[in-house]
Amino acid sequence: MTEFLLESDPEDVQPSPTEVSRRGFLGGVGATAATLAVGGAVAPQTFGNVAHADLGPESGIQRRNSSAQFRINQANFWKNRPVVPHPDNGDEARYPNRIGNYSKALPHNAFGEVDGAAYQKLLDALESGRPADFEAIPLGGTGEGPVGKLVNPQSGLAFDLEGGDSHAFAIPPAPRLDSAEEAGEEVELYWMALMRDVNFNDYGSNPLAQAAISELNSLSVFKGPKNNGQVNARTLFRDVVPGGKVGPYLSQFFVQPTPFGSEFVDRRSRVFSPGVDFLTTVDNYLQVQNGRVPNETATFDSTRRYIRNGRDLSRWVNIDVLFQGYFNACLILLTGTNEDDPFSGGMGCPFNPGNPYNNSSTQFGFGTFGPPGLKALLCEVASRALKAVWFQKWYVHRRLRPADYACRVHFQKTTNRYPGILHPDVLNSEAVDRVHDAHGTYLLPMAFPEGNPTHPAYGAGHATVAGACVTILKAVFDENFVIPNPKIVAPDGLSTLDYNGPALTVKGELNKLASNVATGRNIAGVHWRTDAFWSLRLGQAVAVSILRDQRAGYNEIFGGYTFTGFDGETITV
Repeated sequence: MTEFLLESDPEDVQPSPTEVSRRGFLGGVGATAATLAVGGAVAPQTFGNVAHADLGPESGIQRRNSSAQFRINQANFWKNRPVVPHPDNGDEARYPNRIGNYSKALPHNAFGEVDGAAYQKLLDALESGRPADFEAIPLGGTGEGPVGKLVNPQSGLAFDLEGGDSHAFAIPPAPRLDSAEEAGEEVELYWMALMRDVNFNDYGSNPLAQAAISELNSLSVFKGPKNNGQVNARTLFRDVVPGGKVGPYLSQFFVQPTPFGSEFVDRRSRVFSPGVDFLTTVDNYLQVQNGRVPNETATFDSTRRYIRNGRDLSRWVNIDVLFQGYFNACLILLTGTNEDDPFSGGMGCPFNPGNPYNNSSTQFGFGTFGPPGLKALLCEVASRALKAVWFQKWYVHRRLRPADYACRVHFQKTTNRYPGILHPDVLNSEAVDRVHDAHGTYLLPMAFPEGNPTHPAYGAGHATVAGACVTILKAVFDENFVIPNPKIVAPDGLSTLDYNGPALTVKGELNKLASNVATGRNIAGVHWRTDAFWSLRLGQAVAVSILRDQRAGYNEIFGGYTFTGFDGETITV
């Protein structure tokens, strides 16, 4: 048994018989517990001659035992579920030179191919799980800057005390390096890069958008959303989620002002300068692929703007706090508009009909079923979602990033280095040729100087957190509530205009928010369509597992939350 010795403060061990201070209580609860044993009991505490005064249906001992049994019951529930398999796409075994897998920050040759011994050291560390083995992985640079070190592979091994274990969830294998599906996804990413400065509201009329639509419709395999079997302006760069094709491209939760207590957050952002892409030369690509400080730096618009286009959205998803968009949405939904205070903001959205306090005449929710508990839960599920997806990234799939695939495209088209591997749909792509005309290489233009982060592509951290947090919001709020006074962004991004079109619901706009964040990472060049698609669903599964465990611990009479999942399915927790 592992024990942790807690030192006590002699002044707090024997509280005064006539005075039990706050310090005394805290000391009695924590410091005077001589030993805290994992799996064992804490010694009973006394506070001088103060008698127990706590009320409740159970005595202290009964409550302690009930708490222990509750945790055992929840643990047994998860223990008794079937073990899920975790297949990968086979590329790691298929290509001994690892050209189908992630390797950024390790050493690479002049073709962007990873050093085999360094990659094996990574596999050895993942297999053993020993911290010392992770410290022995060779890096391609000095370990400095935004791409110098690997991002947190050990978090995929962390345990949690609530919800399903990070290893208890699975996503399907990613498309293979040689598949038509992966080629189709890469073609879409080239078009996204070419269209970063095209306003979302112009997708129906812009010539580049029309060319992208035409090529996406010509691909052997493309699994993006379609209308009547065809990609069009309404489906371009969107996702298959309920409400995802209704109304403006950008979710209302990116546009509406956000009340933040007594503060008021204007939604205009610091955005990148237009027309500036990165890592379009082999030298610059190899610089960051080896984990060295980028040679290029970003420049910014001198004016803050509402998000108008893919470049603006790329900047937002470059530096956001991972649950930021959903915390903003929560604040917007919670706060009711005060007609006497034009800066109060908010929609005053009702809670989910299943909330047990909706019809209470004497109580309202707070720590449970109320605003403080909800806000904390958004952060909580984000943490759990990251651990689940980090297990998938590092320990199962190790999928290469789109920029690495584009490096394979470049050297195939310039040196015929990978004959018979890459699908003709990408090698013959109009988008790929347009990129070459603009930059002189076939590399994927990136939105950030540092390119993709130093962890594998599949699944996507942003998208998994999006799936988890949006699931919580749909569970807590009335997802059928209609958004009041919806807006669109003016062409210059300096203001908003009234939206006129089909009604927008909380469900649709929350789904769209998750899609915008997930797809924004694709537009930036760092993720694939399947990364976004499956990670939203992975996040949903994580959130449902946490809601399930929390429901079992409530005292309220609670029939469960019912809401709509990302595939249109009805979920009741």
